[in-house]
Amino acid sequence: MFVSGEAAILHADVDAYFASVEQRDDPSLRGRPVIVGSGVVMAASYEARARGVRGGMGGARARRLCPHAAVVEPRFSAYVEASGELFAIFAMAAPVVEDRSMEEAFLDVSGLARISGSPSEIAARLRLDVRRRLGLPLSVGVARTKLLAKLASRAAKPDGLLVVAPGDERSFLHPLRVEELWGVGPATARKLVEEGITTVGEAARLGEASLISILGRGSGSHVHALVQNRARGRVRSNRRRRGIGSQHALGRSPGSPADLDRVVAALVDRVARRMRAAAVAGRTVSLRLRFGDFVKASRSRTLSEPTAATQTILATARILLTDAMPVIERRGLTLVGVSVANLVDVGWGLQLRLPLGRPGPEALDAALDELRGRFGSDAVTLAARLGREPRRLDG
Repeated sequence: MFVSGEAAILHADVDAYFASVEQRDDPSLRGRPVIVGSGVVMAASYEARARGVRGGMGGARARRLCPHAAVVEPRFSAYVEASGELFAIFAMAAPVVEDRSMEEAFLDVSGLARISGSPSEIAARLRLDVRRRLGLPLSVGVARTKLLAKLASRAAKPDGLLVVAPGDERSFLHPLRVEELWGVGPATARKLVEEGITTVGEAARLGEASLISILGRGSGSHVHALVQNRARGRVRSNRRRRGIGSQHALGRSPGSPADLDRVVAALVDRVARRMRAAAVAGRTVSLRLRFGDFVKASRSRTLSEPTAATQTILATARILLTDAMPVIERRGLTLVGVSVANLVDVGWGLQLRLPLGRPGPEALDAALDELRGRFGSDAVTLAARLGREPRRLDG
């Protein structure tokens, strides 16, 4: 267990990321309820959330709840570009940054007092930098542990800053509802509530043995560590991961097959870009599913050689999705995820493969996507040498 003596861990998270990027880029959307995604809601602005709209909700239901919302289709190239700029700002603020998604990260700012100020000053400056340079709202939580920093940033939303000082940890943590704990899922929270345990403080007053008797050994020990505010470890950057993945919660119905395909394509785009940013390639593509009855399943396919190419991963994920569609149509779907495992480090040596002869649009899109992810703006020049306008580099 690792706990620093000062509150020096930051959790930084852009509010309603996709919707905030849309509002930033289109002034007519600012201050209005915005829904990203027409078939399935991929993101909702806080104005739309105030009317009950949530990510993963069906588009028709979202429009009934908020009929005056502006509905826009997702622009993933814009989100990826903003994410790169966001993490560049994070890297300037702290020597150790651990990414959690394309819009959130943990930062360890311990030992920076002489050169950068106190952790709270660094957090305040970080919010101003992101607002000034990217035009995006950033909420930041500051605490001694990753768990408390994550909870603090959530409590600070929207567009706020909350510092949990070492002497205030218990008073902050104990009034929270058990379902608010990072790492406690709906099923675990439901079991606790059924036993009359509704707050973190009530769970903290139970011994580990009591929690194990309610939740089982694994979950009980895990929840006991959380409610006792045990650290979740150091902030680590560039960790070697067994796999890279992303998932998206859906409404009770995933919508049409075309809607679900768009969600899977977005997940693959995110995973492949993260792989290229980490300079890794992988062989095993997995599709993770949670059906309407909350039973989980996964399907995987192992490729003949490692890849980080978006189109290759997407083609494999689509095969897995097609195989699973009869079960999805029968049982419904509440969550879908895509991951790539069996990772290998590739550095700058990953070969970009194009088919023999004149490559078609899909092959060139895949190559340009990979060039952009690995070479940044220089990819424009490289794309020009291919003799084609880089239409996927306009984000």
